[in-house]
Amino acid sequence: MERTLIVFKPDALQRGIIGEIISRFERVGLKIVGTKMVQPDYDYYYHHYEAIGTLKTRKGEHILSQTVNSMLVGPVIAMVLEGIEAVELVRKMVGATEPKSALPGTIRGDYAHMSYAHSNKEELGIPNIIHASADSGEAAKEIAHWFSDSELFTYESVHEKFTQARRK
Repeated sequence: MERTLIVFKPDALQRGIIGEIISRFERVGLKIVGTKMVQPDYDYYYHHYEAIGTLKTRKGEHILSQTVNSMLVGPVIAMVLEGIEAVELVRKMVGATEPKSALPGTIRGDYAHMSYAHSNKEELGIPNIIHASADSGEAAKEIAHWFSDSELFTYESVHEKFTQARRK
């Protein structure tokens, strides 16, 4: 089974939509194997977005600063989900990073609408509800950054019987 990290951003917590979104992941058969509410500092987010995600390298210091500052406005919920091809499935469910471009039916398409142009004009990080690991390599690094081994759990859920083919 593959694991991936999601982080519910401050805008999702402040809007009270976390439960609705978690239900979407659970309905497709993804299993929660770790979760916690935290309020990291600038250095923690810098490591997440640059040392792992290379945001500054790809988009510049200004975008990194806007993103980190938007994360510092409140607590977040970090979660590890497990399932078949979990990284790709979660990315598909989450939708495009720019909410304006996210298709209806995706999390960002259903719960956010801001464009990069508006975000840049107002000089703020784009409130796009949730972070999801980009690929399996990034997922492994992000999970190790956000969770210790003792915070991740192995168990069998009832859903696994119906959502995952198993050899007997």
